[in-house]
Amino acid sequence: MSHYDTIIIGAGHNGLVAAAYLAKQGKKVLVLERRAIVGGSVVTESFGDDFKADSIYAGGTLRPDIIKDLKLASHGLTVDTVRKPFISLQADGNHLTLDAESIKRISEKDAARFPEFVRFMDKAASILDTAYATIMPRLPLNFNIREGYGLLELGLELKLAGRKDMLNFIRALPMTAQELLDEYFESDVVKAAIASVGIHGFTLGPMGAGTGYTLIHNWMNRGGLANVNVGKAGEITQALANAVKSFGGEIRTEAEVKSIKVESQIAKGVILANGEEILANQILSSADPKHTLLKLVGAQDLPPEFVWHTQSIKMRGSVAKIHLQTNGSHGIPEGTLVVAPSIKYLEKAYDAAKYGEISEKPYLEVTTSGNVVSIHFQSAPYALRNSDWKVESGKLKHWRLTHLRNISPTSNRQS
Repeated sequence: MSHYDTIIIGAGHNGLVAAAYLAKQGKKVLVLERRAIVGGSVVTESFGDDFKADSIYAGGTLRPDIIKDLKLASHGLTVDTVRKPFISLQADGNHLTLDAESIKRISEKDAARFPEFVRFMDKAASILDTAYATIMPRLPLNFNIREGYGLLELGLELKLAGRKDMLNFIRALPMTAQELLDEYFESDVVKAAIASVGIHGFTLGPMGAGTGYTLIHNWMNRGGLANVNVGKAGEITQALANAVKSFGGEIRTEAEVKSIKVESQIAKGVILANGEEILANQILSSADPKHTLLKLVGAQDLPPEFVWHTQSIKMRGSVAKIHLQTNGSHGIPEGTLVVAPSIKYLEKAYDAAKYGEISEKPYLEVTTSGNVVSIHFQSAPYALRNSDWKVESGKLKHWRLTHLRNISPTSNRQS
């Protein structure tokens, strides 16, 4: 049997980053991926002739330190440096670009406050980025003073932010997105457009507690309001895969892990769907916790209370993605376009998900890449209460044909 230092289950971007760092340290690493391609949710897929799209990924980039450490530029990764506009689509066709100059026609007061809001959000995103990079010490037992350095750096980042920004950052985390934006703006149109970023990818409405934090989180990932690197998901994970291999790591696709081999409560290796057994000193999984712990490990090898806590993890996906192939003359400008006319509209779009229904008036985020138009549709619950997706997918097809013209009057044929 093969034996590795580390086996990583799943070749999504998290699994590949971990594999690259371990392989760079000289570890014998094996990444096992169920699908025929690597990337997980950060993947560009082909749906036919001249029809490629980032099937799930909306846009973003890796942390700069990861790009530098793994030398991803040398493996083909390029990062967008030119910011695209963020546009709120309006029913009257008088669409709003989110910048100080354009906001003036709606509210001069909001236009004057917009630069200060952007400055605070950039500062808050910087603090959050430092917090994410901080390795928390093992308290209260086995504390090593060296493990406390990260906390010292985080404390210094907060101190350097200044008393006002530090307090506003801490206040913003439990706030609703609406409450945070109420402190800066008076126009519901402006507030709703920005709030849409705070609920993007989350099963929450802008009136939900903690969406102030998710707004800062998504702002950090995007570097602002608009998405970056649209249409380049595959480039990111392919560069990571190349880095893994360059450091001596191994990646196997179409290698589904059926179970994690456990002996005396210690993970010893994995068993593949084809029966092959592979041993390793440690097992990492980039699959979701329920699948990893309850299916691959199995409840029989875990403490009952831990199993109960794992079963209680909420995994309530509520996003549908619609990709449209056009002849390239769709008339939709580059950038990130949103259908988010008001805070109440966004909250009602989320309300449908609470009852297991698809929003009739959804929050939409639209991006383009060449001849492909991609629509992020929210809310659309993964588990429908009174129907199923075989039935509802037909309704979505009808929806896309009747609503696309509201996005672009000059759009052409879709397939």
